[in-house]
Amino acid sequence: MKILHNDQFDINVEIVRNLIKKQFPEFKELPIFEFDSIGTVNSIFRLGNGHYIRFPKTKQYEDSILKEYRILPYISKHITLEIPQPIKLGNPCSLYPVHWAIYNWINGEPYDNNKIVDIQDIVSELANFINELHTISLLKDAPKAGRKPLLELDKMTIDALNASKEEIKYTKIIKIWNNLVNTSVWNNKPVWIHADLLKPNILIKDNHIAAIIDFGSAGIGDPAFDLIPAWAIFDKESRNKLQKTLDINEDTWNRACAYALHQAALIIPYYRKSNPGFVKQAIDTINEIIIDNVS
Repeated sequence: MKILHNDQFDINVEIVRNLIKKQFPEFKELPIFEFDSIGTVNSIFRLGNGHYIRFPKTKQYEDSILKEYRILPYISKHITLEIPQPIKLGNPCSLYPVHWAIYNWINGEPYDNNKIVDIQDIVSELANFINELHTISLLKDAPKAGRKPLLELDKMTIDALNASKEEIKYTKIIKIWNNLVNTSVWNNKPVWIHADLLKPNILIKDNHIAAIIDFGSAGIGDPAFDLIPAWAIFDKESRNKLQKTLDINEDTWNRACAYALHQAALIIPYYRKSNPGFVKQAIDTINEIIIDNVS
């Protein structure tokens, strides 16, 4: 098990097997093995061929499991692409101190630019998902999602960039951040957002998006958060197509770029040693932002 956080819970196959026997004995005969992922929020285990289990790595991530268990059945009714379906909710106990959940397994591989034959299909499919998600009717008790206004994130973003000078084009990206941080805040009606559309959460099969996974950050908020893949996944040509396909204004686009920069900046120093693959994706994101903002 990868240790990514100082307060991370201990979990292994033996603990998982005992949890299943105790809480869901109907699954006790299924094989269990750990699934390798660059994800940072949950430890993942396969349960037979048709299921997987997500265990929050720390106490702070427990709410994401409870939220998914409540909202995914509703959201799935309005989305064309496949999304995870929670099947069972595990309860805290002496073996594991927080809630955990069993989901249906979805075949596909995490997004990898090197394996994409025609990226234009991917752009269209992701744009369609975003448009569908943003037009779903809001629930009265829908959870809020997203991050604080940009100006409130200024200091921590600059601190993270200062701590990442060796990996990034520091002078260029600091200048870009100082311009983007003043982009206007979102004052319109909130929409449903996924809020974490990074490569590990977009599954690809046969050069098409097979599913969007990990709705732990989902809720209602600023649509800009679902535009982050414009820089976190796509190159400039594909980014331009995505922008044209979505009904968004310039401020929302610029705010999305700022949030993409903020998110990438925080990833680099925090996961530098523990998750280099995730750090590489963050550096790539910053380089794409530079391409858009430096003539």
